[in-house]
Amino acid sequence: MPIKGIINLPGDKSISHRALMLASLTDGECVIHNLSTGEDVETTRNCLSQCGILSSNDGETVRISGGSFMNPKTPLNCGNSGTSVRLLTGLLAGQRISAEFTGDSSLSKRPMNRIIDPLTQMGVHFKSNDGCLPFSMSSNNLNSITYSPTIASAQVKSAILLGGLGIEGETVVHETIKTRDHTELMLTEIGANLTVGEKISIRKLDKPLQKFELTVPGDPSSGAFFGAAAAMIPNSDITIKNILANPTRIGFFSILEKMGAGLEYNNMHKECGEWVGDIHIYCQPLNGIDITKEMVPSIIDELPIIAVLASQADSPTTVCGAEELRVKESDRINAVCLNLTNMGCEVIERRDGFIINPEKSLHHTNIKTFRDHRIAMAFSVAGLITSKRNILDDENCINTSFPEFHEILESLLL
Repeated sequence: MPIKGIINLPGDKSISHRALMLASLTDGECVIHNLSTGEDVETTRNCLSQCGILSSNDGETVRISGGSFMNPKTPLNCGNSGTSVRLLTGLLAGQRISAEFTGDSSLSKRPMNRIIDPLTQMGVHFKSNDGCLPFSMSSNNLNSITYSPTIASAQVKSAILLGGLGIEGETVVHETIKTRDHTELMLTEIGANLTVGEKISIRKLDKPLQKFELTVPGDPSSGAFFGAAAAMIPNSDITIKNILANPTRIGFFSILEKMGAGLEYNNMHKECGEWVGDIHIYCQPLNGIDITKEMVPSIIDELPIIAVLASQADSPTTVCGAEELRVKESDRINAVCLNLTNMGCEVIERRDGFIINPEKSLHHTNIKTFRDHRIAMAFSVAGLITSKRNILDDENCINTSFPEFHEILESLLL
């Protein structure tokens, strides 16, 4: 059955997290419209509240006031959100806050040394569970650092920059592969002393950041699921309105174009430093492509749905340099390979990726989500190209990022 229609999406998750955190450093009330409705972003808001930063939620609008931070009286439970724990650790470190962080069983397995190591160099003291949650931190005498992350990670970069906002001297991050730059764009817009070039440097705030009002654009990572469906289901045609078009975040749509899908960008304009516009996607014959290590950072969250899309191409697709997928909410390389194989596709699993040999006649099956929202959504879309829908062992995990997913998908099938 083709999908057709025009849709708007909830706010981008990455920008939503950062908007809440940066609002905490301003000198007044900030107003944020279309904040992501996922549980992860609500986790960030709750953690900030425990640290003395108060906010209110009135429908689609959140009002949050900057103020004085305080040590939380109870552990900060970050649930399933890696962005919450990693960015909040940097933010609170720069504000000299002592805190303990916890998370669910999945988050507790994810590597935290990637932020612990640079923040330790800054002078933050950690006690961790062998580099994982739970961990505690305390920050007193801090110093600026120059750091080159060993992996391409916007979360690591952002944690360091947020910490640097509260530290004397120049804090510098060197990136070898460019990652999503929402932190830098937002900081520049609201008055931070930030320089972006061959290196990214930031200096301590000499006054609060400027209060702001922001409408968060639609999340392109959420839009990828509908874009993939439109690209691979014959006679499909959709438009996604007011979606974030930041060059570091539209890697998925570049992949669609490389694979031969019909795609047009319209009404492109800038809002608060970010490119925003409409994307029109329609079905055309697809070809397989090679996805290399350099391409991975801009599509890391979309690789599960790209794998589903690749099953409907006319030639193989290879993915390499994506070992980071092994330490997401689940081992996404294994999850993708297992579920696509069970649907009848020939998949070769590699340490750092996979090879998809197309099989256009997939069959429905029971999907093992591993409680991972992106696996659940990718294989919900995969169920649209079979005779019956796939059966997921856990649909509730989708609420982590996108509780409206099924409602929007069904609206396109009417």
